[in-house]
Amino acid sequence: MTRFLPTASLRTLQHRAHLIAALRTFFNDAGYWECETPILSRDIVVDANLDPFITTDHRGRTMYLQTSPEAGMKRLLAAGATSIFQVSRVMRKGEVGERHNPEFTMVEWYRAGDTHHDQMDFVERLVRHVCEEGSRLSGEVCDLETPFWRQPFERLTYDDAFKRHAGTRVLNLTASQLAGLARAQGVSAPESLAPDDRDGWLNLLLAELVEPHLGRERPVFLHDYPASQAALAIIREEPDRPAVAERFELYVAGLELCNGYHELTDPEELTLRTQRERAIRRAAGHADLPGASLLEQALQSGLPPCCGVALGLDRLIMTALNCLDIREVIPFPDDRC
Repeated sequence: MTRFLPTASLRTLQHRAHLIAALRTFFNDAGYWECETPILSRDIVVDANLDPFITTDHRGRTMYLQTSPEAGMKRLLAAGATSIFQVSRVMRKGEVGERHNPEFTMVEWYRAGDTHHDQMDFVERLVRHVCEEGSRLSGEVCDLETPFWRQPFERLTYDDAFKRHAGTRVLNLTASQLAGLARAQGVSAPESLAPDDRDGWLNLLLAELVEPHLGRERPVFLHDYPASQAALAIIREEPDRPAVAERFELYVAGLELCNGYHELTDPEELTLRTQRERAIRRAAGHADLPGASLLEQALQSGLPPCCGVALGLDRLIMTALNCLDIREVIPFPDDRC
């Protein structure tokens, strides 16, 4: 009869509280102010890979528990906010494992005028600050001459990462060629992966051949993703080069900590991308989602050029306190709720 107990120790939970306080201080000192937006909303930013929890309100209207505070925060930017952050509870169906829980804590922030390169600089300072504080709290003496968070973080393009770890660049390859690369590298594909699903093959190869190596020696920003995986990031097109999405992810010891976008500000393009994500969901047999109409209105009114970052706070705390399982840093995971 111990299921009532937390999976994390009370000492670790106290450390967690100190780290969150240190994180808030870091944002405040950098000129950000903390905002709060609804967790429950009639709008939902559609991502074909994310399933929201769905409920109804007192009027019988369909409501969505947010997978990210993105829509509400961008509405604040459209209203005139310039530098905002939020420590938010978010919910995503089906995300369970050593690094996942269906309900988790996300830190999301936006700064008007910043590019994704500006925010890589900011993320590096933030992670270093929190990890230094975690080392102080735990009293651990690192056996490395230079702990990973004190080393300069590497920046590596998506294509260069494939060249380094899989032996070839991939942005110009077709789905058929990617499937051939998988066979050549001994990567087994699930039966559900369609032969013409180019992004599916890219994601499989990234997970199997590239991600396990990322951030092993020092943290690495993976950036300039395929244009087809832009989500709500700006797509950059240059002569004689494949188009890329101006987004990044940070990896530490193979663990993805955050996702950052040089944000899309075009409302018509937002509508097109939402429709595309909805079509992918329907084709896969998932429930259709309505999209974020209020976010579309915000972009129509004028979203300033900006960069936004979503960081998994539980994962950052795992990294700062040298924990390997998310259950070590949260009190009541899904099987103890």
